[in-house]
Amino acid sequence: MNDVPFGLETKRLWLRPMAPSDADALELVLGDPTTMEFYPAPFNREQVEDWITKNLARQDEEGLSSWAVVLKATGKVVGDCGPVRRDLKGASEVEIGWHIRQDVQRKGLATEAGMAARKFCFDEKGLDRVISLIRPENLASQKVAEHLGMHVERQIKYGPKKWVHDVWAIEKKDL
Repeated sequence: MNDVPFGLETKRLWLRPMAPSDADALELVLGDPTTMEFYPAPFNREQVEDWITKNLARQDEEGLSSWAVVLKATGKVVGDCGPVRRDLKGASEVEIGWHIRQDVQRKGLATEAGMAARKFCFDEKGLDRVISLIRPENLASQKVAEHLGMHVERQIKYGPKKWVHDVWAIEKKDL
């Protein structure tokens, strides 16, 4: 953790900017068909490397990006989570998203990381609101959003395939 300019710490996790050396670990997450069931397709190696590059650029430009999720107990990257700016029909929103490696899912890690990201957005970035875009059939991510205090605000068509997504939202004043 000491060699990165930014990091968040929770009870079990470190969240830090991704690094090119995270590609192997993130490929286990983003390349997994089950974990990426609600995406158009799992990522190949080139897409994983592009994901890392895009998030590093976002971090440099705005201080918002999807960060590597590191399990303190092992020091291993087990996923990603963080706030990313999205353009939703002309409105700029900050979305908190998450992906956790399948073998460590259902242990509250996405919720723990999401809570840290939400706190960062409200306390450090001064945002008044954050969202998560979740497909209606993605029950696991809906549970995470509920634990973050979010509620479904509306539905939109989003992404390359224009699939229906629920827009889950929370405002700082509602905490």
